[in-house]
Amino acid sequence: MLPALMIVLAAALWAIQAVAVQLECVDAARAAARAAARGEPLDQVRDYVRAATTPNAEIALTRDPDLTRVHITVEVRPSWAASLPAVQVSAAATVVTEP
Repeated sequence: MLPALMIVLAAALWAIQAVAVQLECVDAARAAARAAARGEPLDQVRDYVRAATTPNAEIALTRDPDLTRVHITVEVRPSWAASLPAVQVSAAATVVTEP
């Protein structure tokens, strides 16, 4: 019974970690989209996103005269079992580009 309980607890901790990373991605995408829409350099916005999430985050930034889009994708792998497959977490934000 104890090994089964440990597996359930480990899975729950992994799920909590994935949700925490998801929330970080959502916050970073919103802030990055606002900053990019204001006209900040895209390299600076990418650096902000990497600082707010993880260094291995995949970041897609597009800015055109009408809309600014940010899409962040991060793979979450449990620290206690690197051999398990990663869960892909992503967030996106779109805002109107300021003139």
